[in-house]
Amino acid sequence: MTPRELLTDIHALEEDLLAFERKYGLRSETFYAAYIAGEEPEDDNWVLDFGEWASVYRTWLARQADYRNVIQLTDRSSTVGTSA
Repeated sequence: MTPRELLTDIHALEEDLLAFERKYGLRSETFYAAYIAGEEPEDDNWVLDFGEWASVYRTWLARQADYRNVIQLTDRSSTVGTSA
């Protein structure tokens, strides 16, 4: 993916994360730490949302890493051969 495509994806995922955060009154990183620690939702009706929220958060983390890697590679390739 290009940096622009990654950034577009990151922003779309952030919109989804914000919707979950507003709905449940909890930041995604706090939710995810509890989720991977095995904490159960207060309400059984939240289970599907929590699974989706965790998936969106993992994808967001992966896209963030991909974006950083692409930018670093771009920076390195633009400086290769420019120093004498």
